[in-house]
Amino acid sequence: MDQESIVYGCIQDTLYSSSGEDAQVHRDTNRNVLMSLPSIEDWPLLSREMFSMPVPCTDLFQMQTDVMHFGSSYKAVEHEWDQWIARFEEMLKGMYWVSATVHLETELNGRHTFTWEAEDSYHEPNNEALSVRCEWSRESALG
Repeated sequence: MDQESIVYGCIQDTLYSSSGEDAQVHRDTNRNVLMSLPSIEDWPLLSREMFSMPVPCTDLFQMQTDVMHFGSSYKAVEHEWDQWIARFEEMLKGMYWVSATVHLETELNGRHTFTWEAEDSYHEPNNEALSVRCEWSRESALG
């Protein structure tokens, strides 16, 4: 039996910025980046179908954060994890965001959590500065 890996998480963006940018600019930019990803039919590591964009509320004053969630199952993606992370970071570079979290669950290597946080109040598209933190945990059937 092949080992299955599950990848899921979310990207958060603020709807209000100190520079006065409109929330719709952030949403449109982020939606364009996600829609430019290849289709799952092409078997890419990241596909547009694995992402969900938030639906704008009629009353934006009640919302302060957009949450774009994603998830997919893979056949042992940990063997290609460096490539997956590189593609995810390349995608993040073109987006507006405050933080991004990726959870990787593997059968053999346990659970990993990767977190990116904007160095300023939010990340602007094409800003090259990205920093990632990784936490690892492993559940054991022994005990």
